Amino acid sequence: PSLCISLSTSLSFFSLCVSLRSLSLSVLSNQASLSVSPDRSQFFEYGSVSLSCEVQGNSAGWRVVRNSERGILSECNTDWGKQQGSSCNVLLIPSDSGVYWCESGSGEHSNAVNITVHVGAVILESPALPVTERDSVTLRCRYQETTSDLTAVFYKDGTFIRTETTGEMTIPAVSKSDEGLYKCYNSKGDSPESWMTVTDVCVCVYECVFSCLSPAPSPVLSISLPKLL
Repeated sequence: PSLCISLSTSLSFFSLCVSLRSLSLSVLSNQASLSVSPDRSQFFEYGSVSLSCEVQGNSAGWRVVRNSERGILSECNTDWGKQQGSSCNVLLIPSDSGVYWCESGSGEHSNAVNITVHVGAVILESPALPVTERDSVTLRCRYQETTSDLTAVFYKDGTFIRTETTGEMTIPAVSKSDEGLYKCYNSKGDSPESWMTVTDVCVCVYECVFSCLSPAPSPVLSISLPKLL
């Protein structure tokens, strides 16, 4: 729904439209979010990843937590990872596969990210963090060993999408229909599947203005002001 306020005068016409959908930019906690560097969800064994809690205000008490595929809940700097400032640096082994998030001492938590550590020859480089509609996203089929044959076949939700000789598939402007499980395959093998999340954020000014001026069912408050002298 949109709230539109139109102010009419003899000198000019003003139109203000505020999309309430844009208020959905909050995360589970409005204080913290988990960042991943590099931003991808699949890694080879002995690869490394840096996980950081980006906290508004006082960051004391926030730590990186994970739930492993074996269902073991633990935090960084125990039997995995090394805490360096606000970051947790992890040298990855298969048992590090799991779901990661930031958590405070009072139980608040951030967004969660799934990380897969693969012992095979091929992984799919896809964003670990959600992408926004209309963003350009490139998926890469990455090989552990150097190869001259970069040709890769890409799948979404188990269905063939296309073959790329460069090993990369670019979606110029993602939409909600692009959300799903992706994997790639080439002569070296196939990657695990990774879920790509696409967020629906209304930030387009033109769409918002058009919704104000069109006879849509959105509630509109019109105020007429007397002629200015």
